[in-house]
Amino acid sequence: MRILAINGSHRGKKGYTHSLINKLFEGATAAGAECEVVSLAEMTVHRCLSCGRCHLAQYRRQCVFDDKDDVRSVFQKMTDADLIVYATPVYVFAMSGLLKTFLDRMYVAGDVLDLKLSASGLMFHQVDKAICSKPFVTLVSCDNVEAEAPKNVLSYFRTFSRFMDAPQVGSLVRNAARLAGHGQDPEREKKLPKLRKVYKAYEQAGRELATEGRIRRATQRRANRQIVPGPVFALARRVPSRLLKRWFLARARKWQERNG
Repeated sequence: MRILAINGSHRGKKGYTHSLINKLFEGATAAGAECEVVSLAEMTVHRCLSCGRCHLAQYRRQCVFDDKDDVRSVFQKMTDADLIVYATPVYVFAMSGLLKTFLDRMYVAGDVLDLKLSASGLMFHQVDKAICSKPFVTLVSCDNVEAEAPKNVLSYFRTFSRFMDAPQVGSLVRNAARLAGHGQDPEREKKLPKLRKVYKAYEQAGRELATEGRIRRATQRRANRQIVPGPVFALARRVPSRLLKRWFLARARKWQERNG
């Protein structure tokens, strides 16, 4: 099993997204997978010009930037991989602009004049399955604790899966990233016992990807569990939401003052 993670964080290897990929790959590597991370922040990725040149007969599948940036080399890594991890932090309620710019370049990986139906029955066009249709996992990190915050990212990849005939074999969402210390504070796991269990679930998810090609639902639930301390979410059904959130914000401020 060859697993390629495409890290869309602008912080590259310094970001929490990269730390989460490492947790996932610890388990995958231990189970025998070959794992590689591509950090788009360390590469040159030009935006698609929508010039249409790549769809002209004489230039079919050739981008004007093929010899001017690193996108074609990433496409080759995707072709060689068995499974892709699309990883991004949430920026203004969406994936990073860096990852979206890279995905826009998939315009070259298909023939827009060759109309077809996807396996899910959607009208689309031919795509290069070696690039676009690989099984994939989404890995999303987010400072906010609201389930609403990463919804656009999750919705995008569900749609991506249906049009590209790419099986989505896992969805990992790690909220409260700031509370978790963005992975930079090893003492944070002592202060947040649930965080240690989350990271163990990431390692288990990696092992399952290496051996089964998917993340089991139970493992996914453990990896995506809330790490917020206190009975906040247990009370949510009995206390008016707005009142509960005011109480939580007051608690959170005090917690941050104590723990930095």
